[in-house]
Amino acid sequence: MKKIVFGCTVLLFLFGCASAKRTLQRSTKTILESPFFDNQFTGFLLLDADSNDTLYHLNSTKYFTPASNTKIFTLFTALQFLPDKIPALKYLIENDTLYIEGTGDPSFLHPYFKDSTALNFLRGHKNIALYLNNFEEDKFGPGWSWADYEYYYQPERSPLPLYGNVATLHNTDVLKVAPSYLLNKVVPINYKLQREPEKNVFYFGKFRKDTVEIPYKTDSTLTRMLLQDVLGKKIRIADHMPIGEKQVLYSLPSDSLYRRMMHVSDNMVAEQLLLLASSTLSDTLNGGKVRDSVLNNQLSDLKQTPQWVDGSGLSRYNLFTPESIVHVLHKLYKKIPKERLFDIFPTGGVSGTLERWYPGDPEPYLHAKTGSLGNVHCVSGYLVTKSGKTLIFSFMNNHFRHPSSEVKKRMQDIFEEIRDTY
Repeated sequence: MKKIVFGCTVLLFLFGCASAKRTLQRSTKTILESPFFDNQFTGFLLLDADSNDTLYHLNSTKYFTPASNTKIFTLFTALQFLPDKIPALKYLIENDTLYIEGTGDPSFLHPYFKDSTALNFLRGHKNIALYLNNFEEDKFGPGWSWADYEYYYQPERSPLPLYGNVATLHNTDVLKVAPSYLLNKVVPINYKLQREPEKNVFYFGKFRKDTVEIPYKTDSTLTRMLLQDVLGKKIRIADHMPIGEKQVLYSLPSDSLYRRMMHVSDNMVAEQLLLLASSTLSDTLNGGKVRDSVLNNQLSDLKQTPQWVDGSGLSRYNLFTPESIVHVLHKLYKKIPKERLFDIFPTGGVSGTLERWYPGDPEPYLHAKTGSLGNVHCVSGYLVTKSGKTLIFSFMNNHFRHPSSEVKKRMQDIFEEIRDTY
């Protein structure tokens, strides 16, 4: 009798799951086949994280422009190569001189992180030589818009970033600039540009009350001068590092960089994380090498190899499929404790780029990364249903002409139906 009851219970459970699956498939299909989606390209894959059952798929093996969903691959890469604390500097001491080279760490003097590990370390040495020729990348990524050089979301990549590679300007009673070394490079007028294209001349009207971040043009001389200014001592540029085993100085917890990248979609942090990861492979900083390493090893099982050209997703050359993104999200889900993983991702209605969308009822249910460019909006991550199941999804929208808010509304309708029915 007990076996019969147990068997009936199992059948009812399986029938209930199948019924819930059919319901969400019908409701999702109804929305995605509406005229609203006729003139855009849409891909969607929904997977049960624990049973590995595909619940819904549409164009899931087709390639899309992912925008900042690219950062999911950057996160995966960083987690493969970086330790629990960020490698801030590599160094050697020869005679009475400290030789240092950058690892690509974006947190040094960054106004958000406020970490002083590297600064305090350098203050403890009288003679410092700075080596900057370990950088094998262009300052801008392939396919980046050169016209966006003056906007906060596109700082230059560099081996030893300082202050996030941006100048932060704001007026109180007087103009304040961080780093203060650039104060005399600011022209107090309103002008169509925020900075001259090829030099560090900034424009900021004397009556402006907002705070603006403007990328500065990096070079070895400016890096040296900024360090000298904050340390109050002379630093020389070295043309080589001494022979010997380099030591590594570690700074803040790595998760603090991951959260910053994912929550506010910080492009500079994303780009530098790839350089940081490459610093663990060799003495040279090259994001392309670490991307190739991941695709050839940890992600060699991808069925659709992505065209992956940067860490941030700024480039429209990036091409990923929903299936590839879900595959990586599933690997993260299996490797990282759920509480930590969901904390790294923005949460719907609570934090980061999802703060104003996908609120809970009443508990938060969506932990995901957005990706937006002109005519592109993608969301990929984890959805927790009211029955307690965790689903993994990638929802990609390309080439739409509607306002992105209208696309988000329909995505929200689909997410809420899935949350409530499965």
